[in-house]
Amino acid sequence: MNPDGELCVETLSLYKVYRVGHVVFPALKDVNISVKRGELLSIMGPSGSGKSTLLNLIGALDRPSRGRVLIDGIDIFKLDDDRLAEFRNKKVGFVFQAFNLISRVPVLKNVELPLVAGGVPPRVRRVKALKVLRLVGLEDKMHRRPTELSGGEQQRVAIARALVTSPSIILADEPTGNLDTRTGKEIISSIKSINKVMGTTVIIVTHDPEVAKATERTIYLRDGRVEREETNIKERP
Repeated sequence: MNPDGELCVETLSLYKVYRVGHVVFPALKDVNISVKRGELLSIMGPSGSGKSTLLNLIGALDRPSRGRVLIDGIDIFKLDDDRLAEFRNKKVGFVFQAFNLISRVPVLKNVELPLVAGGVPPRVRRVKALKVLRLVGLEDKMHRRPTELSGGEQQRVAIARALVTSPSIILADEPTGNLDTRTGKEIISSIKSINKVMGTTVIIVTHDPEVAKATERTIYLRDGRVEREETNIKERP
């Protein structure tokens, strides 16, 4: 538990089992991790190790077979579906490898989408969306469609969309996976800047050791279990 409020995320004896017909696949087995508020953390491991499954459970995109996930001290899977959806929309921002932008609508409208889902009035949505687009350096592209942008710019739009609700946590699943090396470094630099300036907790799933080295700590998964942890850079005081 987290009585002093220092921890942002805790997983307690987390299990996830998938069943396909008569075949049972254990994706996570007794995973216990703690993430400090404002920490920049990476999760690494081979394909099938459970990285994305763990991220989906922390983000409440899926439910565990057993165990608990605490976000800011709240046991999220004790919430009913409506409260869980509201909690996810306000507390968690998602960044995906494939960007997941809507190509037919302008950048500004893409960034506003989580606020639309939250019932935020149009004028307030616009102000908030412009603020985060300015933060990622894309205010001048707000009327462009995603297909008119480079891959790096599209991912920065996705980061802005993740930030627009002022979430406690950003969950990034292979955010540099579709980008060249130079652009990937720029995206990680943007994420680090947001983590430092806004104090947002960031958890990144990655296959790239260079991305992991840019974070404060790396948790390594193998066969659905935590294999080890490494501190990469000195934590901020």
